[in-house]
Amino acid sequence: MDNIAGTKSSLTWAVHISVVLLVALWLFPTVGLLVSSFRTADQIASSGWWQALFPTEQNLTLRTADPDDDGVQQLVDGVYTVSGNLFVVEGMAASADASEAEISVWGTSSRAIADYQPGETADLGDGETITVQANGDYVWTGTDELSGRGQRAFVTATTPPEFTLGNYETVLASEASTDSMAKAFFNTMTVTIPATIIPIVIAAFAAYALAWMDFAGRAILIACVVALLVVPLQLALIPLLRLHLGIGIGKGYLGVWLAHTGFGLPLAVYLLRNYMVGLPRDIIENARVDGATEFQIFTKIILPLSFPALASFAIFQFLWTWNDLLVAKVFLIDSSGQTTVMTNQIVELLGTRGGNWEILATAAFVSISVPLVVFFAMQKYLVRGLLAGSVK
Repeated sequence: MDNIAGTKSSLTWAVHISVVLLVALWLFPTVGLLVSSFRTADQIASSGWWQALFPTEQNLTLRTADPDDDGVQQLVDGVYTVSGNLFVVEGMAASADASEAEISVWGTSSRAIADYQPGETADLGDGETITVQANGDYVWTGTDELSGRGQRAFVTATTPPEFTLGNYETVLASEASTDSMAKAFFNTMTVTIPATIIPIVIAAFAAYALAWMDFAGRAILIACVVALLVVPLQLALIPLLRLHLGIGIGKGYLGVWLAHTGFGLPLAVYLLRNYMVGLPRDIIENARVDGATEFQIFTKIILPLSFPALASFAIFQFLWTWNDLLVAKVFLIDSSGQTTVMTNQIVELLGTRGGNWEILATAAFVSISVPLVVFFAMQKYLVRGLLAGSVK
């Protein structure tokens, strides 16, 4: 009964579950990057992004106020005293009453961070002592006048969830060369948009000719296009770069546009030709009988009917060009870094600031957000183009 026409297969539920799982696996790291981009470095280091909404236990290195600052050190009963709140000094809370963090243990050395309980007093030597309370209040005293920097305290504290826009300010607004993600974003747009439009225009004309125009050697050209699909990208990098340097375009936007066009054309021609050859022949023959030129048939009939296939390739080309690093490294990026793209900027951040995971997470999410928007906005055309074009 399962094979009767009009009935649904018993495996339909398995297909739906598989699709949901694949989408979840794809979105899982993206959601993680999004959440981590709003968290602080300490929270990322102490807990996973799925725990972002819950209090976390962190090992923090805090410092008291500097005793040399005006009005900080006071003489109380013959003892020099510096008091305040560790979380306020570090800017983690506006006031002691506003702080929601709670210290469980603390110490005065990085090798012994759990020597003392809240409220206990540590002997620092030379007549100095420090007492730390659970809410971060401290009292640092000495028989002689205190000097130098503030006293460090290594605490284990349970801190509430904290979210910040500072990561985005660092990544997008910084003018430093290692943080100029905003400039890299516009550089990537400058590379991606022309490198997507140019091969679509060229491939659309070529695909129409290979699908509907009779000329000598058409079958050989189609075979060559299919053969070019299996040529490794790395095989052509150096010869093509030497050609660019020889004709004077060197490393620049024109060179990377032409490189992406050349590498993307075989797939574009193959995909569009397979789609166009399946269009109704009667429509095209009737147009020719009515006196329409090949250009009119192409622009007024073929292109509107081929929009799903055009959109499919546009998505592929946009995603590949946006996420590209190798071609940009070879044909675009120079020593000055003025033409760097987002993928290269993330590599630079990873090398120079590998410990700042909040910056890396923010930069990575900014990089993948645009392709995600493009993909979900055009997915219906992608599915239609693939289903209709791949079986011709």
